[in-house]
Amino acid sequence: MDLQAQIQLLIDNAPQDGVIPQLVTAIAPVLSAIAQKLRHSQYYILQNMEQSWVLTTLSDRANPPLEKRVIYAFPTIQDVPLRSSAGLDPQLVAAPIPVTHILFQLVAMEPVDSIVFFETPRTNTDSIEVRRADLQNLIQQQLQQNRPKREIPPDIA
Repeated sequence: MDLQAQIQLLIDNAPQDGVIPQLVTAIAPVLSAIAQKLRHSQYYILQNMEQSWVLTTLSDRANPPLEKRVIYAFPTIQDVPLRSSAGLDPQLVAAPIPVTHILFQLVAMEPVDSIVFFETPRTNTDSIEVRRADLQNLIQQQLQQNRPKREIPPDIA
């Protein structure tokens, strides 16, 4: 599915409250720009039976208290490790999710610091990390550019 179709699906599936579809339309250029830097139009995300995405907490080897919470996005179903630290977990499934939908979800995922997109099948060394804070900043810039500028009347005094 191409990026335009993915964006349209996001708009169509958004709550029709008059706000969310407009918001998706406004931030679509940011979602598309990041998605174009990634190699795949969809990725597989590990999730539990409630469809919550599996979060992995990473700690810095040099500074163990320094942690970040990531979600891994895999290029193919074969790349998804269906094992948790407790061994094979039948409660986990790998779901294919369009790349723009992953990015859109990331914006609202409060505990998540970033999503790591693995780009090359059968290897975990080629990846691109998209940080939630960076994505939020780009979206803020986009929304500010699109905000209608209010004209100040010349006779204000």
